[in-house]
Amino acid sequence: MLDRKLILANPELVKKNCVERGVPSDIDRIVELELKRAEKLQAAQELNRQANEVSQSVGKAKDADERQQRVAQGRTLRDQKDIAQREHDELEVEINELMLRIPNLTHPDAPRGGEKDAVEVAFGKTPIRKFDFAPKDHLILGEQHNLFDFEAGARVAGAGFYFLKNAAVLLDLALQHFAVSFLSSRGYTPVTTPDLALTEILHGTGFIPRGPETQIYSIENTDLNLVATAEITLGGMMAGETIPAENLPLKLCGLSHCFRTEAGAAGRASKGLYRVHQFTKVEMFAFTTPEQSDAIHEEMRGLECEIFDALEVPYRVIDTASGDLGGPAYRKYDLEAWMPGRGEAGQWGEVTSTSNCTDYQARRLNVRSKVAGQKGTNFVHTLNGTAIATGRAMIAVLENHQNADGSIQVPSVLRPLMGTDRIG
Repeated sequence: MLDRKLILANPELVKKNCVERGVPSDIDRIVELELKRAEKLQAAQELNRQANEVSQSVGKAKDADERQQRVAQGRTLRDQKDIAQREHDELEVEINELMLRIPNLTHPDAPRGGEKDAVEVAFGKTPIRKFDFAPKDHLILGEQHNLFDFEAGARVAGAGFYFLKNAAVLLDLALQHFAVSFLSSRGYTPVTTPDLALTEILHGTGFIPRGPETQIYSIENTDLNLVATAEITLGGMMAGETIPAENLPLKLCGLSHCFRTEAGAAGRASKGLYRVHQFTKVEMFAFTTPEQSDAIHEEMRGLECEIFDALEVPYRVIDTASGDLGGPAYRKYDLEAWMPGRGEAGQWGEVTSTSNCTDYQARRLNVRSKVAGQKGTNFVHTLNGTAIATGRAMIAVLENHQNADGSIQVPSVLRPLMGTDRIG
């Protein structure tokens, strides 16, 4: 969440940002409630001080009657203090509920507007291929080579689930291995994470685990939820902790399964592996100082580009517009791969994203840093970035590397891991 002091000192700035993000908010109400909360806190403290004074004077009473009067007066003051404290706490809860709906501020260089206002900022090294035959989509290729079974997945778990088979299993594992090894060589500590997280951890990272618009699977009669991304578990690793500043940036590479309800998803572009309920992902995550976060964000973007350059997949990088940012993101880059099988002429499809969340998540998760020899602590900045989401990466690899006979060239970087240079 945002710093409350920032909201109170810059209400018009926060209002403007909410408008640019397309998020309804009531900043004036927060300011009004905060003034009342401060009054109640001051009243509770003053009443507590008076009650303590009276309590200390009981022993100095001249007689029993005066002693009883002072005891009664002290009891009345403490009752009044309790009422003021209770009213203060109720206001605090209401303020926090309103603040949880306010998105992060937006980077001044990020484009303003909606999805169509995103700005292209880079293209990959691999050019878009001009096929001398009609390229197939990954579903047709998958049927030809017996790579996927969506019908069996639906029988077992419902629509949106699937089985990977044969070379698709090897390709999925090769993508994971390549991404983890690549990031390890770049200073990211590899970890596997739980597939479940507590509701408070989801709230801390900005995800809504329950409600009509949630994309999260929650476990009935528990406080646990299936994670939609390792961003949740990696951020939660340090919840409530204070990290020595000399240990920052702390860079992690998390491997996890991801589960999403994908409520409302439809359309040809969402079919097959592009929008499913379960997939595997390698996620970058970093805890940094405020001074380090912009540079680490650019680093993560560069690493995503290196990965898809190595996979010989055409892509573009877009700077996401304010109205299309998730609540915690200060700035977000999306990497969109060219997918020849999407539509008659092919289309761009998102395969990775990387976000700088500044101290928005750290305030919720209470993750701080401390400089040795200095008083106090500071909230860290958090950043996340997809290295490989295997389902969408497989679409990009299969469709861009297909041959006229339906066979598929394996990208050279994956050949040692798959043990072959061709599928089919």
